[in-house]
Amino acid sequence: MSNDIEEIKEKDIRYNRVSSSRFLFYVQVFCILAFVLGSCAQLYRSHYQGKPDIEVQGSTKYVPEYK
Repeated sequence: MSNDIEEIKEKDIRYNRVSSSRFLFYVQVFCILAFVLGSCAQLYRSHYQGKPDIEVQGSTKYVPEYK
């Protein structure tokens, strides 16, 4: 009877510190990876949107244009 309980405790994540820490490590890695990939995808989609058309003064160009 106690042997069965010990086997159950060994397999249960609440009682087995190695299994629980390994599980939490993989959950953390997945969450960080999902956050980074999601952020990169959002930056890629919005990279070229909303750039204003800026008028550059003629006197500041490489070949200046003076009046």
